Amino acid sequence: MTVNALFPADAPPKPGAIGTGILPSQMLRQLAQIGDIRAAIEIEDGQFQPASLDLRLGDHAYRVRASFLPGKASTVGQKLKELDATRIDLSEGAILEKGCVYIVPLMEHLALKAEISGLCNPKSSTGRLNIFTRVITDHAVEFERIRRGYHGPLYAEISPCAFSIVVRAGSRLNQLRLRRGAPVATRAALERLIGEADIVDRALDPESLGRGSLPLTVDLAGDGETGLVGFRAKTHAGVIDVANVGGYAADEFWERVHANARRTLILDPDDFYILASKETVSVPPDHAAEMVAFDSLVGEFRVHYAGFFDPGFGFAVDGNSRARAVLEVRSHDVPFIIEDGQIVGRLVFERMLAVPEKLYGQGIGSNYQRQGLALGKHFRP
Repeated sequence: MTVNALFPADAPPKPGAIGTGILPSQMLRQLAQIGDIRAAIEIEDGQFQPASLDLRLGDHAYRVRASFLPGKASTVGQKLKELDATRIDLSEGAILEKGCVYIVPLMEHLALKAEISGLCNPKSSTGRLNIFTRVITDHAVEFERIRRGYHGPLYAEISPCAFSIVVRAGSRLNQLRLRRGAPVATRAALERLIGEADIVDRALDPESLGRGSLPLTVDLAGDGETGLVGFRAKTHAGVIDVANVGGYAADEFWERVHANARRTLILDPDDFYILASKETVSVPPDHAAEMVAFDSLVGEFRVHYAGFFDPGFGFAVDGNSRARAVLEVRSHDVPFIIEDGQIVGRLVFERMLAVPEKLYGQGIGSNYQRQGLALGKHFRP
């Protein structure tokens, strides 16, 4: 039986969720066809992901002294003029330097209906390069969120934190997820999902589910053969071209981190680590998930810059294969000790308005299906 037979792409949401949920790829295509999502250069088929749209950098960037939000009274363009920003041509490619802040107009513009809002996140491969990037809109008072009914341009704020990078017009660092209404995650809904879809490989205390999010813990035990638990970005490394997939030797950019007897890891301030969850998880075809970023209640560090998990992640129709969540971890102002099995993040699941026409990993070039501990796609295994 095919996945479409189990979860037909045009199936309506289940009772209780009708009218609210994440828009799947086929609905995003429809919005592009009617002009609610538009671009001067035609939107490419490969930009449509199961539950999101990849956003493309425009042909120029602005180097600015500091990050900013325009606020209710201003547009991003007005702020750039006030800051006397330096314009950089991206048409043939340019280096964005580590530690600097850039604003890049994106190719895509929005003209959303009143009931549609959006949320942006870095793409997975962007997060694994420690490129701190957020989407800004005109008159925005917060990053990443696209208010209901927004009409206007989109901008990416980009600050490479580990490696200087080469980007060009058309590079895809960010992704947009649209939703109708305001679906709310609840503990009862998550408990049903755990029971019906077997989305996690271990039993959980119901109290750990909070208001409706799945806790993820860090694996600092490693495998029995190598004891490898993660990677730490080297302080002085070369430039990475974001278009050069599989073009770099991992050891030139990363130090390996191995388990110690105490199964702990001291996060040094401003160092960047790639770790993995102890749990394996999956996202069923009729749901999408998001990793909740930094939570100050669990420690002075941030986990997972790239937060979207698509429908079908870790999912197999002929048996739930699940996959580990890769954690992008950065400490803040002080060294911080994390321990094996410590909760470091949470997954929030939301229902789709319909099952996507294609799922993550099923013939769409997904890079991290059934992943274990893994660096980004730019590095050779």
